[in-house]
Amino acid sequence: MVHQECINCKATYSVDEVVYFCKKCKDILEIKFDKNELAQNLAASDWKTKPLSVWRYRPLMPIHESTKLVTLGEGGTGLHQSPNLGNELGMKHLYVKNEGENPTGSFKDRGMTVGVTKAVELGARHVICASTGNTSASLAAYAARAGIRCTVLIPSGKIAYGKLSQAMIHGAKVLQVRGNFDEALEFVLKLAEKHKSIYLLNSINPFRIEGQKSLGYEICEQLNYEAPDRIIIPVGNAGNISAVWKGLKEFHQLGLIKKLPKMTGIQAAGSAPIAQAIKTDSDKIVPVEHPETIATAIRIGAPVSWKKAVNAIRESGGTAETVTDEEILDAQKILARIEGIFVEPASASSIAGLKKLIKQGTVAKDEKVVCITTGHGLKDPDTAIKQCEKPVEVDAEISAIEEALGLKNQPIIAR
Repeated sequence: MVHQECINCKATYSVDEVVYFCKKCKDILEIKFDKNELAQNLAASDWKTKPLSVWRYRPLMPIHESTKLVTLGEGGTGLHQSPNLGNELGMKHLYVKNEGENPTGSFKDRGMTVGVTKAVELGARHVICASTGNTSASLAAYAARAGIRCTVLIPSGKIAYGKLSQAMIHGAKVLQVRGNFDEALEFVLKLAEKHKSIYLLNSINPFRIEGQKSLGYEICEQLNYEAPDRIIIPVGNAGNISAVWKGLKEFHQLGLIKKLPKMTGIQAAGSAPIAQAIKTDSDKIVPVEHPETIATAIRIGAPVSWKKAVNAIRESGGTAETVTDEEILDAQKILARIEGIFVEPASASSIAGLKKLIKQGTVAKDEKVVCITTGHGLKDPDTAIKQCEKPVEVDAEISAIEEALGLKNQPIIAR
């Protein structure tokens, strides 16, 4: 029977109960399925005839059959074989799973379609989140689709305008908190506990994770039901790496894939409590009080899902690494210029991390590797513009354009 379960003391709760933390030990929850029940759900469905998307996997989601879905057509993003980048790094089997192709431009849509659907199923009329940007944009869009009220708390001055504009245009009530993300999250948790009419949809909500696990399913299907050797993921609040690992394990338990990949998390050097815990073989993280990085989407010092992330990395035999802002920006530029894939800085951390791990010898060049890029580059256009050459202004004359292009003194070749 599908239920919510504490990751620590294993206390269980109904999937129709609104609960964010275990009532016994205060740890976080996850959705648990019975393996046989999952297999029966799949066998009784026509899931393989559906388009590649989050809801292709409805039999594996904790949503009642009669519930109307809140969807914008999320999932089904491209798994791009990347030969140019592969040649640059000396790898033959490199893929980029570009989550910027989702409706609001980030992987958050996978979790939000399930989370908001569950909110509506539970009768919620007001949803809330704390966000560094992408979560607010996604929640605002899905709340608008569902016709329910939305409030987002963001750290003041710490959010890219591309993301802020999305939250605003979709009609969310946007509150800028004079503090960081971790403080904003603390406030929304208190609000949701105090005002039961408000439904919390940060990644601490296990229904969000259920949507995001579809990313793991899709990668395997796009590789003809063969898991890669390694999946590299940017890590901020740590929900995504946990979710992908959950999806992969479920596919493995169902016999749909024969092996499991190594999960590899990448954090910005100025915001890396999980990477430090992995490197020091610690059972706990040391929160970063003042996280700093140009990659705003992963500027989180106290990730709420750290236990799940650390477990995913260790259970899979993977690792975690840190990258500097300079390495992130370099990777963003390289990916755009040799593969034509424009991602926001946080997304590029997976590419920067791969490059670093290859140099260290941690990643072998014959591995089949999937790098997940989590958000579109237009989420943060200012950062992209700042690291590029300014447009050259010329007079409205053909000679001036030829001179700017270095064509003025070249001989004309007859055809």
